[in-house]
Amino acid sequence: MAFSRENIKYTLNGILFVALFTLAAFQIAELPFVKALAISPLIIGILIGMFYANTLRSHIPKEWVPGIVFSSKQLLRFAIILYGFRITFQQIAEVGMAGLVVSVVMLSTTFALGWWAGVKLFGLDRDTSILCASGSSVCGAAAVLATEPVLNAEPYKSAVAVGTVVLFGTIAMFTYPALYKAGVLDMDPATYGIYVGGTVHEVAQVVAAGGAIGGAAADNAVIVKMTRVMMIAPLLIIIGILVSRSTQGVKNGGKIKVSIPWFAVWFIVVAGIHSLIADIHALDPVIKAINDLDTFLLTMAMTALGMETSVQKFKQAGLKPVLLAGVMAVWLMVGGYFVTKWAVATFGA
Repeated sequence: MAFSRENIKYTLNGILFVALFTLAAFQIAELPFVKALAISPLIIGILIGMFYANTLRSHIPKEWVPGIVFSSKQLLRFAIILYGFRITFQQIAEVGMAGLVVSVVMLSTTFALGWWAGVKLFGLDRDTSILCASGSSVCGAAAVLATEPVLNAEPYKSAVAVGTVVLFGTIAMFTYPALYKAGVLDMDPATYGIYVGGTVHEVAQVVAAGGAIGGAAADNAVIVKMTRVMMIAPLLIIIGILVSRSTQGVKNGGKIKVSIPWFAVWFIVVAGIHSLIADIHALDPVIKAINDLDTFLLTMAMTALGMETSVQKFKQAGLKPVLLAGVMAVWLMVGGYFVTKWAVATFGA
C-alpha cells in the first residue's frame, strides 16, 4: 500500500518530487516568450515530465513511483472537483441561448466525430480516440486529464492526446484573430466571441484569441468556453456509461453494472456552491486561492503524467492521432462557424 506505515515516506517523497518539477513549470511559464504564446503551466509540466521520463527516470528510487502515480490519479480527481470553483451557472445564463446551443452542438458533434473517426477511419484504439475527442471537444488538456481515469487509460495515450490539443489549439489561437481582422469571418465581435469560445481548445487559447479583438469578443469567448468546461461532467458520466456497456458492463439478471465517475458529479456540486457564493465579494480572495491551488494540482497531475510517458510510446502511436485531431480542428473551425452563425441568427447574440 502506498500510504502504509512502511511506504508512506517514500510515497510522500514521490509527491514532493512531482511538486518540485511543478514549481519549475510555473517558473518557465512566466518567461516572456512563453507568456506571449499563452502556454499554460499544465502544458509545460507534461513536457518537462516527459523530458525526465526519457532521461533521468532510472536514477530515482523505485519506491517513489507510487507518489508519482498518486499525483496522476487521485490528486487529479481532487483537482477536477476544485475546477468547479471557476464556473457559475450565472455565467451560462449571461451568454444566452445562442452560446449554450453552440457549446452543446460543437461539443457533442466534435466528440462523436472524434470517437468514430479515430476508431473507424484511422484504426486507433478506443481510449486514444476518446481522449483526443474529449480534448478537442471540451477544454483541451484539462478534459484529457479528466477523461483518463474514467477510461483507466495508459498515461502515454493521454500525453499523445494532450500533444494534439497543444498543436491545433495553438494554430487556432493565431488563426482565428487573423481571419477576423482580414474580414474573412463575417460576424460582429460578440458573435466572434461565441465562435471562439465554442470551438477553440484550451481556456488560455480562448483568452488569447478573444482578447486579440477585445470587448464583447473577449467577454463572450470566456463565458462560452466556461460553459463548455462545465459540460465535462455530464460528458464523463455518459462516457462511463457507454464504456461500461461496451466493455466493462457486468450483466446480472439483465442489468448492467455502470461505473459512474463520481468526481464529475462532485464537480457539478462544487460549481453549484460557487454559483451561490459568487456574489459574496468578501470570499473573492478565498476563491482565487482555491483556483491557484487547483492550477498547481492540475499541473502536478500533468507533470506526473509526463513522468510516465516514454518517447517510444509516442512512436508507437504514429501520426494517426495528429490526423484525427486535424479532422476535428477543421470541423471546429468550419462547422463551428456555420453553427455559430445559425445559432446567433436564431436565438440572438
